[in-house]
Amino acid sequence: MKRTVVSFYKKLHFTGTIIAAVLIMVMFLSLTIIYFTPSIKANMKFSAILHLQNGYTVIELKDNQNGCTAQIYSLGAILNAFSVPTHSGTINVINGFESVETAKQTIDLAFQGAKLSPFVCRMRKGEYHLNNRLFKVEKFYLGEHAIHGLLFDAAYEVLNTHADEHNASVGLRYLYKGTDKGYPFSYEILVNWKLEANNRLSVRTTVLHHNPQAIPFADGWHPYFNLGDSINHCSLQFDAEQQLEFDSDLLPTGKAIEDARFNRPTTIGDIFLDNCFILNQPGKSKCVFQNNNIRLTIHPDQHYPYLQVYTPPNRKSIAIENLSAAPDAFNNKIGLLLLEPNHSYSFTTTYQLTAL
Repeated sequence: MKRTVVSFYKKLHFTGTIIAAVLIMVMFLSLTIIYFTPSIKANMKFSAILHLQNGYTVIELKDNQNGCTAQIYSLGAILNAFSVPTHSGTINVINGFESVETAKQTIDLAFQGAKLSPFVCRMRKGEYHLNNRLFKVEKFYLGEHAIHGLLFDAAYEVLNTHADEHNASVGLRYLYKGTDKGYPFSYEILVNWKLEANNRLSVRTTVLHHNPQAIPFADGWHPYFNLGDSINHCSLQFDAEQQLEFDSDLLPTGKAIEDARFNRPTTIGDIFLDNCFILNQPGKSKCVFQNNNIRLTIHPDQHYPYLQVYTPPNRKSIAIENLSAAPDAFNNKIGLLLLEPNHSYSFTTTYQLTAL
């Protein structure tokens, strides 16, 4: 009898182990299917496909009818590629990274595609005053000045993906917990990338916080664009007649300089730019960058009234940065926002490609 009972419990234990293993395998497979199955049905026009790379998610939004594709990293919410077929082959207009790991290791060399938050461009000596208190940012310095915010290498979580006959999108979220002593104000940032018909890609950033007081804030993006050849052979046009005067450290002096060179299409040639322009009609002004094969049109909404343009020495790409405020806004107050608690703020930019 004793042997029978022992044998029974051994069999029960063995059976339970097998069942548990099967359940774990089923759960794993279910999660894998949920996570890696693209948001696509048979013959669906758009799709959203996710896969893991070095612990981060890579998202591909695609128009399956014309082949237009956007690749987004959960690292930094970076737009790493935006491609469209042309008569001379598929062109990716983003100067991105070879991999997530490369981005993680080298993002602070040129800040390609970086989300600029909670401040944009340079902050003088990384310092500012708020309510009679001095704050000094710790994150990253170029020379003696802090630069490009705190979230350029943040690990965003994927909230959702969507795909149907009209568009494909991904929603990303990051909760900044006030870990930098120079910006001890927690806030939530949501980034939504959406690909639509006619090679139209939009990105909406929404910010919300629950601090007891208003917090200083500026938002922007730092993408580099490459149309397939040197920018010297490309033209640039945007609606602005003034740029902010910079000092030798590329910080605004508080004055504006007349500059209407790009009100009409202008061949870049050997022009060097590292300037912040004031758009004439925020929300209506657009920027057009093109060559003989492809045109990129950028439509920032009214919450991005400044356009920073930078031409790197290698002349292979150009940074066209939509900004909600001027560089060093925490000190000069040019465009600086004070975000009220429990109120959301949104900023949207749209990129559109046209094959010529």
